[in-house]
Amino acid sequence: MAKNQNQSCCTPTNHAAGSFKVESIIPIDERGQMVLPKELREKAGIRGGDKLAVVTWNKEGKVCCISLIKADELAGIVKDFLGSLTALTQE
Repeated sequence: MAKNQNQSCCTPTNHAAGSFKVESIIPIDERGQMVLPKELREKAGIRGGDKLAVVTWNKEGKVCCISLIKADELAGIVKDFLGSLTALTQE
């Protein structure tokens, strides 16, 4: 199946990886700040003092998608990835 030319780099192509949903549309103020809605913070378990990693996806040299991942979740993903690489090199 050919990729649609109008498909953005953030368009999910592997639905088995999880579900994707637009949770809200949020404004960016003049200083570049934004507020995550309370309902979304509660649903995601984000509290004051938590850290989020900003991950960008690039297409043709431009950022086309920005994702937020809890920093501790990202650390776990990296640890798991590095652990699997270590296991491969020891075989």
